[in-house]
Amino acid sequence: MAQQQAYMTETANGGSGPESRGDRLRRLFDRFLGDWRGDRQIWRRGIVVAACAVLLAVVMVLHSRIPNTIGNLGSLIETFLPWLGLFIPVLLLVAVVRKSATALIVVLLPAMVWLNLFGGQVSDKTATGGDLTVATHNVNADNPDPAGTARDVAASGADVVALEELTADAVPTYERALDSTYPYHSVQGTVGLWSKYPLTGVRAVDIDLGWTRAMRATVTAPAGQVAVYVAHLPSVRVKLEAGFTARQRDRSADFLGEAIAHEPLKNVVLLGDLNGTMNDRALNAVTSQMRSTQGAAGNGFGFSWPASFPMARIDQIMVRGLKPESSWTLPQTPSDHLPVAARVSVATGG
Repeated sequence: MAQQQAYMTETANGGSGPESRGDRLRRLFDRFLGDWRGDRQIWRRGIVVAACAVLLAVVMVLHSRIPNTIGNLGSLIETFLPWLGLFIPVLLLVAVVRKSATALIVVLLPAMVWLNLFGGQVSDKTATGGDLTVATHNVNADNPDPAGTARDVAASGADVVALEELTADAVPTYERALDSTYPYHSVQGTVGLWSKYPLTGVRAVDIDLGWTRAMRATVTAPAGQVAVYVAHLPSVRVKLEAGFTARQRDRSADFLGEAIAHEPLKNVVLLGDLNGTMNDRALNAVTSQMRSTQGAAGNGFGFSWPASFPMARIDQIMVRGLKPESSWTLPQTPSDHLPVAARVSVATGG
């Protein structure tokens, strides 16, 4: 009887009994909701927040319909499209502060759209195996340590390495640093290709610039021949008076896409700085016929620029006729880009 009385007293005073735990949870729930209960405005408040959530979802779903006629706005949004997801927790927080049930429910819409678009990229899709490891790096024309940069990229273990933004003065330094590992190489204009396997069919590729920033070569790997393209498309700029200026890059992408479309070999790899992401419709001439190794076999978004705080994947490794097995970014060098690498299967590609 005394034990029962003590238990009832403990429970009444907020002890550890089942009823007291339920009371504590109820009190926490009530504290969280505050005056939401019985509030007739709970569904009427937060209409502006809900409208912003709908607009965010529409922008993500219909990003390809946003016109480029004014400052290439569509391409600008597509370049940083994954980052639109940062607005979702902000809208969620405002909905909670505003105590709006309507806004809380509607914010689920852009959350589901973002997960549908990018949820697969945040998962680890890497696999073992692969016949060929490739890497690409925009080394930066003002790189203060080209020899060290070359050694860092070679340390990735890549069989084939592409370098962009090479200057005539720095080329001999890169050659000396890489030739012991890569006995075959060719430099065409400001881009170069180093390989452990023989190179044939080497030529510059015209991307309508008036000087050479793209090349093509056949790499005869043990698993088979692979056509390797190296490209550095023109830079883009964001200006208040002109918006996202990318007309020259877009035209060069069309020329590059045309060259790849006429490539006779089945297995094709594109390495380089395209100054654009896979989401940017302006690069459709290239992206429509090739797949990104990062999207197919990466772990995360693999942002490569700027190196100090990567926000976009503009350094690309794309394939046609090959199976991506793994894709990753390499440690930072003195360049303003991160090197990127990928491992692909040649024998099982198709």
